[in-house]
Amino acid sequence: MKNALGIEIPEYIEGMGALEPYKGAWEKLQKGWMDETTVPPPNKAKMPHASKMCETLKDAILKADPHDGMTVSFHHHLRSGDGILVEAIKILAELGIKDITLASSSLTSAHDPILPYLKDGTITGIWSSGIRGELGKAIAEGVLPKPVVIHSHGGRVRDVHTGRIRIDLAILAASAADCEGNATGSHGPSAFGSMGYAAIDSWYAKQVVVVTDNLVDYPCVPPSIRQNYVDYVVKVDSIGDPTKIASGTTRITKSPMDLQIARLAAKAIIASDSFKQGFSFQVGAGGASLAVAKFIREAMKEKEVKGSFLLGGVTSYCVDMLNEGLFNSIFDVQSFDAAVSSSLLNNAYHIEIPAGLYANPFNCGCMTNKLDIVVLGALEVDTDFNVNVITGSEGAVRGASGGHSDTASGANLTVVVCPSFRGRIPIVKKQVHTVVTPGETIDVVVTERGICVNPRRPELRKSLEEAGLPVKDIEVLAEEVEKITGKSKDIECEDRIVGLVEYRDGTIIDVIRQVKQL
Repeated sequence: MKNALGIEIPEYIEGMGALEPYKGAWEKLQKGWMDETTVPPPNKAKMPHASKMCETLKDAILKADPHDGMTVSFHHHLRSGDGILVEAIKILAELGIKDITLASSSLTSAHDPILPYLKDGTITGIWSSGIRGELGKAIAEGVLPKPVVIHSHGGRVRDVHTGRIRIDLAILAASAADCEGNATGSHGPSAFGSMGYAAIDSWYAKQVVVVTDNLVDYPCVPPSIRQNYVDYVVKVDSIGDPTKIASGTTRITKSPMDLQIARLAAKAIIASDSFKQGFSFQVGAGGASLAVAKFIREAMKEKEVKGSFLLGGVTSYCVDMLNEGLFNSIFDVQSFDAAVSSSLLNNAYHIEIPAGLYANPFNCGCMTNKLDIVVLGALEVDTDFNVNVITGSEGAVRGASGGHSDTASGANLTVVVCPSFRGRIPIVKKQVHTVVTPGETIDVVVTERGICVNPRRPELRKSLEEAGLPVKDIEVLAEEVEKITGKSKDIECEDRIVGLVEYRDGTIIDVIRQVKQL
């Protein structure tokens, strides 16, 4: 069957069930939950004064009924510094557990050491918002027997609520926790900030293990994860390296071209009717996106504009804008560098939120629905404004859906910043390899060669042209790029599907097919 973008989607996949094709960005949302099945969280009970403490992570896993075919979840707030996921999977493998579905909120190159467990049948399925490194390459080459599912951050919450992801065991790292399992990431030697992605796991997993390297006196305050959801607590030597939370993608770029793009994007935002008193704002974690925030910050001071709230993955740069009084508050689902932790702990207007409040489309008001402006990156953009943030030019899985489609769907003004080409590889092209965010939710694409405005927004194009900005049709830009780079070579793929890309409402917006050996 074909979805609304004309992409062929299988009706059914063995072991995964029937699939629903993408119908449009807001089509399913308008119908609410009428056609959805939801599942309740599990009932639990503990005897009075029973201890939750376990000597080792292995002891906790043994108590949590490990079994073949189980689903194990983790959060990715420690990013490249995570030291828990690999250790836990190693323990499960040593116990002989097979056919595990891994449901980590995201996977980074720090998790490459689990690749042998994909090859030996320990892990046979993955649900995640992002996959990178050697894992992504192996998945594109067909290492798993069934397709991985790439979901958005909001879509993951929906998948748990509806039972598409049924978590048997959640193993949640915390930088501080007490003996009952009250836990936080906001303080301690390994502080990493918000635990917003872990909340849904704690609520819905049949068994929850909190792992910390900083066991504190009861009660642990503030409790991001609360004791009534936690089965076991483990004290370990280290949960990971918080210095690796930040990476080159979470710092403002120094590239002259990226700064040029960012400056142009900021001018486009300022010329729009969304830049106004009380506007809300989110920037992606990419260096160019953060540079846009730098120029917006300067414009806010110059024009004496004060914003309402900042949202999403939060960097220390966002904290600076809060402290300067440029915004009233920050809603933080993920802290992109360890320096954010102290602000989260000490500032009442720096508010930790769970992923459902952040971006789940099926509740009474996720924060992305209140966004005025969001700035996002891209691996590829096509002439229909569709965006790819998951597969690279060679076909490997090397990125993350994250909150890309969530924020694009909700924001009044969605701005994508990217170069028109990288090296000899076109970024703006006639067709992207994998659609993650549909073009109907993208308003502006800004490159070093000009600004492209979605034809759905003629009034916005008029405003930018009146401001003297270099606006051009995206088809013209794609042709310019092709003349420079040559026509992009199609990625050679097999018929076999190795990945499904879920849109935030649970429908399938695209598939990832097995590439020939990379």
